[in-house]
Amino acid sequence: MVNDTLIYIAGHRGLVGSAIVRLLREQGYDNLLVRTHSELDLTDQRKTLEFFLTYRPDYVFLAAAKVGGIIANSQNQADFIGQNLAISTNVIHAAYKSGAKKLLNLGSACIYPKNTVQPITETQLLTGALEPTNEGYAIAKIAAIKMCRYYNEQYGTNFMSVMPANLYGIHDNFDINSSHVLPALIHKFHLAKKTGQHQVVLFGTGLPRREFLYVDDCARACIKLMEKREANEVGEIVNIGYGSDIAIKELADMIARIVGFTGSIVWDATKPDGVSRRLLDSSKIQSLIDWQPKVSLPEGIRKTYRWYCRQNE
Repeated sequence: MVNDTLIYIAGHRGLVGSAIVRLLREQGYDNLLVRTHSELDLTDQRKTLEFFLTYRPDYVFLAAAKVGGIIANSQNQADFIGQNLAISTNVIHAAYKSGAKKLLNLGSACIYPKNTVQPITETQLLTGALEPTNEGYAIAKIAAIKMCRYYNEQYGTNFMSVMPANLYGIHDNFDINSSHVLPALIHKFHLAKKTGQHQVVLFGTGLPRREFLYVDDCARACIKLMEKREANEVGEIVNIGYGSDIAIKELADMIARIVGFTGSIVWDATKPDGVSRRLLDSSKIQSLIDWQPKVSLPEGIRKTYRWYCRQNE
């Protein structure tokens, strides 16, 4: 990847896509191709193919997706499987037809079985049943992984897939009804502090453990992979994780302290917890590129909260 090659970032306004755009520009990549959803609907096969054939990007970061937390996923499984299948199918096929040199497909750690050995290695894909609350989304992401692999095998493309841990950071979605757990907690505790609430009710037991990676660390890994490695070196998938996990109860306490909420936290155990633990084995990516996460969880939460406050002033 050289500085004047045309790089298309699908989903450039999202959490991961915006971080990739920001870091690419910092590293001197100025020939970036982006489109908003209103300008290009990636679920439209004809328009997506026309776009690729018109501009013929050299490199493609596939970061566009319909995403959400446990409640949004469990209540809208048809939307999550349908829209994500359409986006990945259209972009991967169009990248092949337009002769893209390389594509990086961003997946999710939810592709792995609900009950599996921890930390999770890449070889555990499709070795057990998925977590039911986000099965639709996970199946769509697994299909995208297999598409990249099979296009490589049949058509000689250079498409790779990465599986990050739970991502968070600036440009995250903080909507309580559709966001992931960390930004949702920031939003809830901030509102409680602002309105003088003495108690915050949170979903589940707080016992599940999750791994959280600051989005800029993920973006650095993605760009390095595109620069340094080929699909045949990466294999079918590669994990990108922080290296340690935390109980949701501990996470909630940490966020409450950073936000400045001093009231009590009540857990509603009638709501679903999701999978009990999800920690990725990231030894493979560390053998492929010179990469380690730089941003600690407390530091990342502080960065994210400062950005959130600026957006809501």
